[in-house]
Amino acid sequence: MADGLVIWVLGDGKPGHENQALGLTEALGRMVRCTVKRLAVGELGRLERLAWLRRFPDAGAPPDLIVGAGHATHWGLLMLARKYRARSVVLMKPSLPLRWFDLCVAPEHDFGDGRVGQNVITTMGAINRVRCDKSRRGQGGLLLVGGPSATHDWDSDAVVDQLRRIVDGASPGKWRLTTSRRTPPEMEDKLREALPRVKVFAHEDTGPEWLPTQLARVAEVWVTEDSVSMVYEALSSGARVGLLPVPRKTGDSRVLRGLAGLVEQGFVTPYDDWTRTGTLAAPPHVLQEADRCAERVLERLFS
Repeated sequence: MADGLVIWVLGDGKPGHENQALGLTEALGRMVRCTVKRLAVGELGRLERLAWLRRFPDAGAPPDLIVGAGHATHWGLLMLARKYRARSVVLMKPSLPLRWFDLCVAPEHDFGDGRVGQNVITTMGAINRVRCDKSRRGQGGLLLVGGPSATHDWDSDAVVDQLRRIVDGASPGKWRLTTSRRTPPEMEDKLREALPRVKVFAHEDTGPEWLPTQLARVAEVWVTEDSVSMVYEALSSGARVGLLPVPRKTGDSRVLRGLAGLVEQGFVTPYDDWTRTGTLAAPPHVLQEADRCAERVLERLFS
């Protein structure tokens, strides 16, 4: 620790999981000197992954900390932590017993019964890489459009109508919109036709830095409620956040309970409330979950 931390990050190839792992390691790097090595294990089958881990060579400085996000990383995280006597941090509630890991960093809605072990750090939503930069906050806004998911159905026409009403009543400034990998293919043409003031970016045309950069620039963000991770990214930027309704498959789930909590605490403004008041409420505070969790990791594992 005197010379800084050597951190290995295990990735499963899923951008959302990668975003969480990098959010934590980048926050650690703002607090202590770190060397970060990324290892991809997601493309290997389970048996291939185990064989690769068993013959994994000693290369360079051994890790002090190994971070993993996603089911495909769990066994590798445990095996490498044991081999190198490193500390292990798993992101999101794992399928394996929690006690096998040094720490688990996971959204509080993952623990519906409220019982949290001593080695668990709960968060408001998934941690991410987005940071608040108030000096760059300007006019205009950002529209984040998702699509059908495990918890939500979809109504393209209703979403387009909501977005048109928002942009027509918006303050001056540039407005941008991006889709997601779940957005139905026909949505892009509908959006471009209905929203001539808005520059539309297809998700495949945006890199990993696009969203954090855009969030740092805008004062107002609207997110379809199926895109839960983007809701928390928007709240991490310091912008005012509006929530666009889409049809729900169920009346209750851990995701929906998390969204309801955000509404109740005043972090987000539902679309129906905005139609009555014409304003987006400022959140009670900016979410800085990555920084908070990084501080806790250092306190708990490297004090």
